[in-house]
Amino acid sequence: MSTFSVHNFKGEKALIRVDFNVPIKEGKITDDTRIKAALPTIKKVLQDGGSVVLMSHWGRPIKDMAKKPELTLADFSLGRIVDHLSALLGVPVQFADDCISEDAQAKAAALQPGQVLLLENLRYHKEEEKGDATFAKQLSGMGSVYVNDAFGTAHRAHASTAVIADYFDRDHKMFGLLMEGEVLAAEKVMHTAEKPFTAIIGGAKVSDKIMIIENLLEKATDIIIGGGMAYTFFKANGGHIGNSLCEDDRLEMARELLTKAAAKGVNIHLPADSVTADKFAPDANTGIADNTAIPDGLMGLDIGEKAIAAFSEVIKASKTILWNGPMGVFEMEKFQAGTKAIAEAVCEATKNGAYSLVGGGDSVAAVNKFGMADKVSYVSTGGGAMLEFFEGKELPGIAAINK
Repeated sequence: MSTFSVHNFKGEKALIRVDFNVPIKEGKITDDTRIKAALPTIKKVLQDGGSVVLMSHWGRPIKDMAKKPELTLADFSLGRIVDHLSALLGVPVQFADDCISEDAQAKAAALQPGQVLLLENLRYHKEEEKGDATFAKQLSGMGSVYVNDAFGTAHRAHASTAVIADYFDRDHKMFGLLMEGEVLAAEKVMHTAEKPFTAIIGGAKVSDKIMIIENLLEKATDIIIGGGMAYTFFKANGGHIGNSLCEDDRLEMARELLTKAAAKGVNIHLPADSVTADKFAPDANTGIADNTAIPDGLMGLDIGEKAIAAFSEVIKASKTILWNGPMGVFEMEKFQAGTKAIAEAVCEATKNGAYSLVGGGDSVAAVNKFGMADKVSYVSTGGGAMLEFFEGKELPGIAAINK
């Protein structure tokens, strides 16, 4: 683990990799969660008497502009967040309209203690995603200490998230407070989980979650499966799922997972029933059906009351909980009851002493939507990174700091 909290940044110029890839609509930030998550790290450096150079990506400018000629670099500029960031920090944030230009280097060199500079979108340069060493070295020259606080990009071997660490010695490269928290939370669940350990896995496709489920078979006592992926398991066992989502090419995989779980003594919990719909729409006609006998023409879009009751009982008896993926199409009001009920059960278990980690974009969106983010133990900011961690993969952004 890093030494960020005990490091004295007085007189240091901290080059901090943050994840400011926030949603922006019509020029306005619609969710600043990722920016706020990085504030404690930035403020610690400033309070110590150091200065800060921030670097981040936003979107995929090169790829998206190739697909849509009407887009320009301005549509991907981090300059759009400067005023908001300044207001949050309480200090004026300077901006360099390129991340490695002479202007950027001059502004970084001129920074005084207490000052902050934000560099333009790293992905304006193709070298960032390629992990180019020359590009990484150019970036490294703008700071005396490197701090990675961008867990959301820790699974990418990009120049600013992994390669750049090669240009700093062990005492001058570290995780920021956000990254520290993410890594500690993830390691607590995967390596020191108190049992019963329940993993709640949802989402649309088995193929998206196959690796995480297989890895969890070595860790968890119980695995709850919900969302669209559950119907592949039901069809694999000979059930009739109507028009529900199903990966027909993954039926054998689903059967193998159930067999492996049984052999390892891991309890797999599938939803007994579903809220059905005659179409995928907010105004669909709904009903309830057993998940082995969903009528033709209907599709399951949320877990039903029987499933809610059974899942909630398992969750409330748990000591450790990992939640990755919703139980249904919670974005539509008619199909949010299952996901909301699971969120409530996780909160109740947490209140009673369980450790709960919510990771993955949709799960995080759900607890935020229902106002429950402060009632679980930890909410991860890194969707893909958290998923790959629980798949058992080494994350380049973490490995670069630890080596």
